[in-house]
Amino acid sequence: MDGVEQTNESWRILIVEDDERLAELTREYLESNGLIVGLEANGSAAVERIRSEQPDLVVLDLMLPGEDGLSVCRKVRPFYNGPIIMLTARTDDLDQVLGLEMGADDYISKPVKPRVLLARIRAMLRRVTEAGQGGSVEAAGEEPVRLQFNDLIVDRSMREAWLNDQSIDLTSAEFDLLWLLASNAGRVLSREEIFTALRGIEYDGQDRSIDVRVSRIRPKIGDDPIHPRRIKTVRSKGYLFVKEA
Repeated sequence: MDGVEQTNESWRILIVEDDERLAELTREYLESNGLIVGLEANGSAAVERIRSEQPDLVVLDLMLPGEDGLSVCRKVRPFYNGPIIMLTARTDDLDQVLGLEMGADDYISKPVKPRVLLARIRAMLRRVTEAGQGGSVEAAGEEPVRLQFNDLIVDRSMREAWLNDQSIDLTSAEFDLLWLLASNAGRVLSREEIFTALRGIEYDGQDRSIDVRVSRIRPKIGDDPIHPRRIKTVRSKGYLFVKEA
């Protein structure tokens, strides 16, 4: 097990990858570490499998026959709220930004080491699971599970948010970021703090995923993208969630 803590055996992962040998090797490694893994090589077929199977997490290659990963991600988001990790063989920043804009929660550049992929999968699923159970901190009564800011409500136990009593459509990663900012309302969070809290790895100073995600969240919570009132950008510092917007 490479000395890695055993994970929840009920976690179901769908790998969408057309490189059969790579997909099989990755499946073998993940299954040896307690995950249940399905494989799909075609992008078009993947859309229907994600719809019907609702896996706990999807590992999605960018380059696929049928439909590419960006198209798959865009199509499944209306009915799939689970985490999506996108794999890209290119280091082009545009690919990564487009993936996030289509609704991906994380991305890893290929070739990826199976141990690294496993760590990313576990970290993401652990956050979702702990949040769904209220988390150890909330269970101890030290932190609220529901926050309200006038017409905006964010509930960590349900992993949902509402604006004017209407449910907000958020991806798993968008909710995690919104909760992190909202639970630290009134305090500026640096990109380094946000990146480390959400992805569990050190910020390299170049990654734009936090900025892209903030830009997607703002209109969903009724914020003005040009002159935001709720999530403010603090130049050279980070982001501030305003208590009374």
